[in-house]
Amino acid sequence: MAAVRLICGVDEAGRGPLAGPVCAAAVVFQPGRRAPAGIADSKVLSSRERERLSILIKDRALAWAIAWASVEEIDSLNILGASLLAMRRAVETLSVLPHEVLFDGSHCPMLAVPARAIVDGDAKVRVIAAASILAKTARDAEMCRLHGQFPQYGFDAHKGYPTPQHLRALRRYGVCEVYRRSFRPVRLLLENGR
Repeated sequence: MAAVRLICGVDEAGRGPLAGPVCAAAVVFQPGRRAPAGIADSKVLSSRERERLSILIKDRALAWAIAWASVEEIDSLNILGASLLAMRRAVETLSVLPHEVLFDGSHCPMLAVPARAIVDGDAKVRVIAAASILAKTARDAEMCRLHGQFPQYGFDAHKGYPTPQHLRALRRYGVCEVYRRSFRPVRLLLENGR
């Protein structure tokens, strides 16, 4: 009988926002067990559907992990480097060692196991889509938590993305410690003494 191969899917959430950490998730489904129905790229699902699926994914996965790279790491490494760091941390936190890791995108972090990057993997590979759902729900929850500390910025609504209302709040209230200082809109405000 052929040995069972454990395939891990990895994705991140939060590369584009001006504030907050970047989040990555890794998922390994139980071989031979059906994955929950409805799993898709987190970007095409409603927040309610993502929340529902994240519970099912965590319940049915053989293993899953969520990891982060901080605002300070984003500013020192750049957002790509920080995203790769968070993804590597997620894989290294898993309770099982996968035989292969599939990453969404065009880059792979250095790992001790074989890895492949798949462009649009979150739309093509179910286990990567599952990771995208866990990463997105975890990051959204973190931005809602930060909203409790800094309600003036409206993080619960825009999750740190540079929407017009967010940029207005940023100009009005200035830069607090959860902002990514290397990102252009934030850097320009700081250069102008805000």
